[in-house]
Amino acid sequence: MKLGTMSIGIRTPIIKDGDNLEEIVCESVISSVKENNLQLHDRDVIAVTEAVVGISQGNYATLEQIAKDVKRKVKSKTLGLVFPILSRNRFSLLLKAISQGVEKLVIQLSCPTDEVGNELVSRNQFFTSKLNPYSEVWTGEEFNKIFSHPVHPFTGINYIDLYKEYGGKNTEVIVSNNPEEILKYTDTVICADIHTREQTKQRLLDAGAKKVLTLCDIMNESVDGSGYNSKYGLLGSNKSTEDRVKLFPEHGQEFVEKVQKMMFEQTGKRLEVMVYGDGAFKDPVGGIWELADPLVSPAYTDGLIGTPNELKLKFLSDNKFKNLRGSELQKAIREEIRNKNSNLKGNMASQGTTPRRYVDLLGSLADLTSGSGDKGTPVILIQNYFSNYAD
Repeated sequence: MKLGTMSIGIRTPIIKDGDNLEEIVCESVISSVKENNLQLHDRDVIAVTEAVVGISQGNYATLEQIAKDVKRKVKSKTLGLVFPILSRNRFSLLLKAISQGVEKLVIQLSCPTDEVGNELVSRNQFFTSKLNPYSEVWTGEEFNKIFSHPVHPFTGINYIDLYKEYGGKNTEVIVSNNPEEILKYTDTVICADIHTREQTKQRLLDAGAKKVLTLCDIMNESVDGSGYNSKYGLLGSNKSTEDRVKLFPEHGQEFVEKVQKMMFEQTGKRLEVMVYGDGAFKDPVGGIWELADPLVSPAYTDGLIGTPNELKLKFLSDNKFKNLRGSELQKAIREEIRNKNSNLKGNMASQGTTPRRYVDLLGSLADLTSGSGDKGTPVILIQNYFSNYAD
């Protein structure tokens, strides 16, 4: 076999609320394979974007429903909102809904970027200013004045102004990397950060906050018939229309197991199936870490549990087998792979390999393949991922 890993975008019909996504995925993969004279194998991977899973489930919430949940759980006139990411798609509507659930909102932004790398002000401009990002605090107005009304390099948006607009007239913005600053305004806080939310929450509680929630605590149950996500709440949601958001899919595990079962019944092959969101990679130009979802994959079949256990071929070629060439070298390396230990952790021959979880690697590959625009491939077929040079 000369072909290694292949990641293939599978086009499907446009998915709508109530569609039988399991049938659509299976039919689309099988027909695409047949049309292109491919063959399915055990351990091929079907990856389905979380967006179409949530859409098919009708997992939506309106701003009114979110505001009602905020009001019910916050029970305070003034709310602090700490470290939201800078995103129109991901957070502008959530901000609008949250502000409707309280009388006054104080938003605390981090600088020079949010936690996933979106710039409030350019890193270079901030650090050449000699200001201290760990001890100083600014109002939104002061920050805009110091940095001449900075805008995001990709969107051209000044997020201090935008978030103040979405929050409404009773919204105040401060800029500080110390979450405890918010306690000067209120003892009731929602931690809006994604991956650091538990650390931020604990710091605030230790500093005397009366009530601290995270976005996982909002919309983690149905409100007036809305969708919800019992584990992640509003995390992983994004804009659907001007008055509702699509939530992270709730029943992902049931979905992947059903697709796996249906594919086995129809093809005789045991494929692995996963739901993927944002890939865990970083843009080298903008410095943006793309993982705005709480994790890469919220659901996957058991065969995707684990991490790679791989040898570094160039290390073997340059060291242990440096005197071999051609067929002798190929034979020696193949034997080395076949006889490798089941756990290579700490072995120099594995240095430089990627010991991340399979689902994070595969999810990133799927996200890059599908893109986020008009490719029309919400399903990705990944073949030969678990094969190696010895096969």
